[in-house]
Amino acid sequence: MALLINDLCIACDVCLAACPNKAITAGEDIFTINPDLCTECVGHHAVSQCVKVCPVRACVPDPDHKESKDELQAKYERLQALKAA
Repeated sequence: MALLINDLCIACDVCLAACPNKAITAGEDIFTINPDLCTECVGHHAVSQCVKVCPVRACVPDPDHKESKDELQAKYERLQALKAA
């Protein structure tokens, strides 16, 4: 399941550098996560880095983008292939 940033976000930006897929961008009021790029850090880390660093716990599972670990791994592999191309 991809993650999203909810309205608890204080726009502190610590999540930006933590995201290995560059899935997080600054929104109008809060940061946002692109579900097409979010792998919950599968392939990079054992724990989702935005969740780990967020001081207000604003990074949560996105109920509209449910994915299994296998699907997240496949997405990671597709993203890596695109970077290599």
